[in-house]
Amino acid sequence: MKSNLNTTAVIKSCKFAFALLIITFSQACSIVKYIPEDELLYTGATVEIKTDSIVESESELKAELESTIRPVPNSKILGMYPGLYYYYKNQKEKPGFINRWLYKKIGEEPVYQSSIETYEVEDILVNRLENHGFFYSSASSEVVENEADKKSEIQYQVQIKQPYKMKTYQVDSLPEPIFSEIKNSVTNTEFKPGIRFDLDFLKTERLRIDADLKKAGYYNFNSEFLIFEADTTRYKNKTFDLYLRLKSAVPQEAIKPYKIGNINIYPDYDIKKDSLKQKSTRYNEKNYIQDEIFFKIKHLDPFVTLNEGELYSPEASRNTARRLSTIGTYKFVNIQYEERDSTLTDSSRILDANIYLSPLNQRSLRAELQAVTKSNNFAGPALEFSYNNRNIFRGGEILSLSTNLGYELQMGGGSTISNTALGIKSEMIFPRVIFPIKINDDFFEYSIPKTKTSLGVDYLKRTELYALLSGTAEFGYSWNANRYTTHNINPISINYNNLIETSDEFQEILDENTYLEQSFEQQFIAGLNYSFTYNEMVNASKKNQLYANITFDIAGNGLSLFDSKNDSGTQTFFGLEYAQYVKADIDFRYHFNFNNDKKIATRLFAGYGIPYGNSEYMPYIKQYYSGGPNSVRAFRIRSLGPGTYVSDEETDDDYYIDQTGNIRLEANVEYRFPLFSYFKGAIFADAGNVWNSKEIDDVPGGKFSSDFINELGIGVGVGLRVDVQGFVIRFDFATPIHDPALEEGKRYDFQYEETTFNFAIGYPF
Repeated sequence: MKSNLNTTAVIKSCKFAFALLIITFSQACSIVKYIPEDELLYTGATVEIKTDSIVESESELKAELESTIRPVPNSKILGMYPGLYYYYKNQKEKPGFINRWLYKKIGEEPVYQSSIETYEVEDILVNRLENHGFFYSSASSEVVENEADKKSEIQYQVQIKQPYKMKTYQVDSLPEPIFSEIKNSVTNTEFKPGIRFDLDFLKTERLRIDADLKKAGYYNFNSEFLIFEADTTRYKNKTFDLYLRLKSAVPQEAIKPYKIGNINIYPDYDIKKDSLKQKSTRYNEKNYIQDEIFFKIKHLDPFVTLNEGELYSPEASRNTARRLSTIGTYKFVNIQYEERDSTLTDSSRILDANIYLSPLNQRSLRAELQAVTKSNNFAGPALEFSYNNRNIFRGGEILSLSTNLGYELQMGGGSTISNTALGIKSEMIFPRVIFPIKINDDFFEYSIPKTKTSLGVDYLKRTELYALLSGTAEFGYSWNANRYTTHNINPISINYNNLIETSDEFQEILDENTYLEQSFEQQFIAGLNYSFTYNEMVNASKKNQLYANITFDIAGNGLSLFDSKNDSGTQTFFGLEYAQYVKADIDFRYHFNFNNDKKIATRLFAGYGIPYGNSEYMPYIKQYYSGGPNSVRAFRIRSLGPGTYVSDEETDDDYYIDQTGNIRLEANVEYRFPLFSYFKGAIFADAGNVWNSKEIDDVPGGKFSSDFINELGIGVGVGLRVDVQGFVIRFDFATPIHDPALEEGKRYDFQYEETTFNFAIGYPF
């Protein structure tokens, strides 16, 4: 929901918040009087490095050493200690409800100099240096006291000796066949002569070799079975030979490769059932165990990448579990391996694989009453019914049927406008490729594509304006190429829109606006669309996260092969005039994650649609708009642009109808930070606009030009978010600082009286 705030109310609220902030921070600054007379507040420590040789990546080493120093001093904001202040306030006999609550949320116990044992920190620093090969180093410390401010800091100094470097890297004699496997793995090592001794490097190398051995079938091997030995006796210049060997008393089953024996699959697993009494069917060298056909074997088999007689592979096991989980029929996928007692003559051992698949409830029926608020000021109740069948044809097919009924009101412009919406949609998802030509599923190693079909009809009645009947139909495929990459292609995508009723007022708008009229006349849209998504946001631990979505949309090209012309010379398909256009856009995002749940989030969006043939303008539903809670937040939805265009009308309806274009550029940057508990804050800036690729008489100033930079709408703002385990309720306040609709020379202005409030669910990018 988005609406302009009353100027007076906004100013008063801002003044109150600012005053409260000043009082809080001024109080948080005055903590000196609370510090006991015989104590000093510890404010932190630094590390100074002294060395007798050149140290590679010295700044990184210094940062690592400083990160090991304990304890961590009390946190401060702008040089003040609010958490410490409320700790002291809470020690009073009657601290008060607000002080107790603030202490619970942000309070911190003080860290005094007297609690710090510097010799323990010195030992830790020396130990960390030795782990990195700087043997015989030393550390010392000095406490710097400030009696006036009752604070202290510690300065640590480390004297670093020349590090030990590797001369050779060899594998000790080991029994076969594991000796050959380890030796082959070592040929791919990143250890090169001259590399510095580093304990972390050795641990990483053990894990790498262990992963290689697992791929070769060594099911019971563990990286802890490997040990490195460094020999310095042959050299006098701090050089060593590195040897890799097995620890003593490693169990025999750990140094033998395993092969896959029986593969037993339970498509309808229930712990209450006796699996020994269930019917077993042999198919493609696998055993499918189910009393009745819950899942057709020929459709389930391609998801299992384990093969009888092959070496055990954790990658094949993970692929199988992941592929089975993506079907959408199963709640749990559990793969367990059982070792056989017997051994083969080739020294391999046998693992039987048991795959237990626990289904979700096959059918579900849900009724949901919703309170809907939209960014164009419409709000009202909605009722939705949905039915799902997750295995309708016994091949993992998911059928979804839904219907919704909604009523919305929009208050604004001196009148009340209402919407009545009714929609019916059906969707069928097949967990396999449906295509006239057989496609080998092995081509898709990471996941098997899904075939998606959908059909929907919507009716929208907007009082005093129009009634619109819309139909959609799609057929396409979706698949994940890897953890981060997703492809979606719809070779058949059909939209049909029929303006079945118009009021005199709306008809007058259409008659006066040729651009808008022709946009609504393009009722039939049929074509192909493709979307490529690369998303590193799924990995929350990454410091640098990238997201890119590229979309292509082509309409009307295929229909031109079967069309005919009507009396006006326009091409039609079965008597329907259809739209022709090409549209492409890219949505690029970058997140930089700091520690403590802080991040900088950025986005760059660019889109361009080109009408051709039948279409002089892009269909209205395919045009771009700017402004709103997920766009340039300082401007109302669809109220920005195109270009420098200024509407003659002042009603909200005109904004909703007119201000679109076939070109869009947008850039956003946002700093997100935690406040307390589930509350998070944000500071952001947005810039963007839409344009038309050619001059349109009804939309003067809307053409894209080389001066587009000066036609960007720019806004800044602050936000509050309630983030409960990924479910985000967002409140944003944004103010325009550059409005392209104003005259040149007057566009740059901090328009605080035009501050806009946005309410939305989820982050904008």
